Amino acid sequence: MRNQTQSRREFLLRASATSAFTFFPLIAARAQGRKVDRVGLQLYTLRQEMANDFEGTLQTVAELGYKEMQFAGYYGRSPQQVRELLEQLGLSSPAAHVSLGLIREDLEKQIDIAKEIGQSYIVIPSVPQDERTLAHFEDHAKALNEAGQRCKEVGLNIAYHNHSFEFESQGGRTGYDQLLELTDPDLVSFELDLYWAVNVNKNPIALFNENPGRFPMVHVKDRNSAGEMTEVGKGQIDFAEIFSHSEVAGIQHYFVEHDFPEDGLDSVAYSINTLKNIYF
Repeated sequence: MRNQTQSRREFLLRASATSAFTFFPLIAARAQGRKVDRVGLQLYTLRQEMANDFEGTLQTVAELGYKEMQFAGYYGRSPQQVRELLEQLGLSSPAAHVSLGLIREDLEKQIDIAKEIGQSYIVIPSVPQDERTLAHFEDHAKALNEAGQRCKEVGLNIAYHNHSFEFESQGGRTGYDQLLELTDPDLVSFELDLYWAVNVNKNPIALFNENPGRFPMVHVKDRNSAGEMTEVGKGQIDFAEIFSHSEVAGIQHYFVEHDFPEDGLDSVAYSINTLKNIYF
């Protein structure tokens, strides 16, 4: 089994290097001397792999060149075990996705976990399907402000991650409008999922310009001509143009993600080598 695992890793490293070489000529002409130095990964992409081999999966993504892990669960490991493993692999975890239910149940527990692992952001990944009216989003904004205030008191930050439903018009106004306008910029940040925004014709650059400094994190996933999610570099999203506005947006962390990859490790190997070669 150990030899099979090693062979799998070696194959991924070779394949990803080939994908980078193939893609590089398409973006080299745009090179402006700036690129993402510390590529991150939302580990929801590898949820099956993490469940089967938590430690081995993190080792593989570290060998692929990922530096920052955004967790979506810890698969029975304690915060101390997670922190020690990250240190051994030369990784960090600036953020984790934590369900709204867990925040409501015990925010203090989630704060303790984040601080033990060394995270800076607690990110709420979504809201329940039956809590998506404008009135609900007004309540969510209030709750985010309250959680954000508590997080700020202990040196942490609260953030919200979007899908597409937040951008649906409800009488000319959207849930995302509610969140942006009713949350305190000093207390609440946003993680913009680029695929889900672009998928409903929402312009990320316009969002950045209208709300400067509020987007310290982005989810980097591509969209093909059929509207389907795909690996970074296989779709049509102009990441170089979007990233060129990173300063006004306030972007500090870039997390690769694919919700439903055919092969999780192949997917993240391809995506990192595209992302590492995007200049902006």
